[in-house]
Amino acid sequence: MYEEFYGLREKPFSKTPDPRFLYQSSKHAEALARLQLAVEEQDIILLTGEIGCGKTTLSRALIDSMDERFHPVLIINPRLSAPQLLSIVALRLGMDDESRTKHGLLEGINAKLYELYEAGKRPAVIIDEAQLITGKAVFEELRLLTNFQLDDRNLLALVLIGQPELKARLARKPYRALRQRIGLQYHLGPLDEQDTQAYVAHRLRVAGREAPLFDDGALAALFRTSEGIPRQINNLAANALLEGFGRGAELITAEIVENVAEEGK
Repeated sequence: MYEEFYGLREKPFSKTPDPRFLYQSSKHAEALARLQLAVEEQDIILLTGEIGCGKTTLSRALIDSMDERFHPVLIINPRLSAPQLLSIVALRLGMDDESRTKHGLLEGINAKLYELYEAGKRPAVIIDEAQLITGKAVFEELRLLTNFQLDDRNLLALVLIGQPELKARLARKPYRALRQRIGLQYHLGPLDEQDTQAYVAHRLRVAGREAPLFDDGALAALFRTSEGIPRQINNLAANALLEGFGRGAELITAEIVENVAEEGK
């Protein structure tokens, strides 16, 4: 709608977790580096962050960064029973036949992981929105998956991504066995004002516009009203572009941003 008016090839503030639009602030770059290290070392990592801070986009960027040595298993809806989780992992690891017993399924996964190891592959189970995992039994199955190892290395990486309550949950006594195996962790916070400005410029650049589109006042208003949370920035910026287009405004001002922020309350 407004793309041609503002010299854009595509919408710069879409809600989809497209890794092309990932702005690597110091925080996001550190988080991605730790994720990549965990996958490389076949370790367990816990990544937490508030809603809308960019965790899902980071998970897609992690997968995009993997070369042919890696075998990612992405689970985006972890509201699963323990048997369902094992079945999905087995299927996405490429198991030909699926046992109907838990023991048989675990044995099959173990054999498949060793087969992948022999082929030089490094599997990584990546669970997004892991705070939605239904119960202790599912976490116990995840812990059992991390038991599959050789004398000198693990046979798969486990990446747990979720909101802060995930870390609080794993701090409880019933989850101690899994928690003690987590080798890396990182909490992803909101952007500061400087990064918010760079974030907006980056997304506009990816969408095809080099020239500034939000004036300094608009950028300050975006940071103030979004509190530096990328999803909120996207929502406000997208609505500001719509309103600016409707007004025929060549630049987005603070007044436009504040107006759409007020409407969204």
